[in-house]
Amino acid sequence: MSRDACESRAWTGRPGRFPGLLAAAAMAVYLLLLVGATTALTDAASACTAWPACGDGLALPSTTDGYVALGHRVAAVFVGLLVAAVLVSAWRSGESRRVRTATTASALLYPLQAGLGALVATTAGGWLRAAHLVVGMGIFAGLVAALAWTLEARTGTDDTATAATDDGEPSLPEEPIDDDHDRPSLPDAPLARAKTVTYAYFRLTKPRLMWLLCLVASAAMALAGSIHPGLTPQVMLATLGGGVLSIGASGTLNHVLERDIDRKMQRTSDRPLATDIVPVRNALAFAAVLGLASVALFASVNLLAAVLGLGAIAFYSVVYTLLLKPNTVQNTVIGGAAGALPALIGWVAVTGSIGWGGLALATVIFLWTPAHFYNLALAYKDDYERGGFPMMPVVRGETVTRKHIVWYLGATLVAAGALGTMAPLGSVYVLTSVLFGGVFLWAVVRLHYEQNEGAAFRAFHASNAYLGALLLAIVVDTLVL
Repeated sequence: MSRDACESRAWTGRPGRFPGLLAAAAMAVYLLLLVGATTALTDAASACTAWPACGDGLALPSTTDGYVALGHRVAAVFVGLLVAAVLVSAWRSGESRRVRTATTASALLYPLQAGLGALVATTAGGWLRAAHLVVGMGIFAGLVAALAWTLEARTGTDDTATAATDDGEPSLPEEPIDDDHDRPSLPDAPLARAKTVTYAYFRLTKPRLMWLLCLVASAAMALAGSIHPGLTPQVMLATLGGGVLSIGASGTLNHVLERDIDRKMQRTSDRPLATDIVPVRNALAFAAVLGLASVALFASVNLLAAVLGLGAIAFYSVVYTLLLKPNTVQNTVIGGAAGALPALIGWVAVTGSIGWGGLALATVIFLWTPAHFYNLALAYKDDYERGGFPMMPVVRGETVTRKHIVWYLGATLVAAGALGTMAPLGSVYVLTSVLFGGVFLWAVVRLHYEQNEGAAFRAFHASNAYLGALLLAIVVDTLVL
């Protein structure tokens, strides 16, 4: 994304009243869903089994848990008014038919949601509890859809990036590799030379990815440890150690396979293999050592963890780097499986098998990846185009990319909400999910109006903060509280 192009397309105004109202209503519904799910998983749900209040239906509760349940019902009234305000605003402001349809559907579902809530409170629940959750997610999805369409209509531009070829896939420009660009030379002094080479090998491991992916595995282990006795310090250290080495091996192979393309791109032209600081043969040997050590550590935990660890290296290095990234616009979406695998590995390390908790957390990571990475693709659009990568902004344009960020952010929040209903997670998880999810959504909305690199990086960092905080909240709720 060139700076001049960004400035020419940047919106100077702030988001209008209706988009802000939509975003607020969506997050209010989301908060209501998570609080309701947490209430259902605790004694608060059984402390107030009448409707609309407690006791005979009109009495105030006599316990703290009862007040929590009653507070949830009172909040539902105010959120319902907010949803109604969205509906009225959509029709009065003449929004598009699909926006009016989505907001109308959400508003019509809300009384059904309230009725199901009353039945859940006054009966044993059972399938009604699941229906209550599903309808709530439907209300949230309708509001998110309306928000995405509204932002697209108000801030979209005709920025289709490339023309399609005969088979429907866009053709990307081919540029020759510049072999004449300046490359750094190794220092002559032995100590300085050793420091430069050591740092080069460190960069090959892509250390910036390690903290987040290790946090994913840690959260999965914490979830598994809350229901299984297999979480021990030895298991945790071996799993995280194997994870670090696995990421290092994958990153090194990625550097090897993309070294020629890295020379085309400004952001990657100084990488160790692109500048020949590290020979290809040495990098391959380095990756092999890291990979073998990683598998050995995973195998010391259990065989399935070792198989998944080896699969993670192969998927990122071969499937994503060689097959997906240079050939399909869906590379980031499908490639999200690489980031999701640490959740399965962490769960398997504790339990010895693939279970619902690992799969649920992996789904959150999988859906979060496009909402996260598309921001970076927007910021480096021109660079990816020079490299010949069919990233979403290059192929489909920036307007479509921004809309997809909203889609995947909404899907991520739904998956995180579903995880909260399945796992023994409490108030820390609820507050973190809503607070940081709201910040992430705010950054994405601002991205639609401030179409520049700064806004893209803001949304990118907000996505990192959201996931990092969410994973920490899982660890705190399961291991500390």
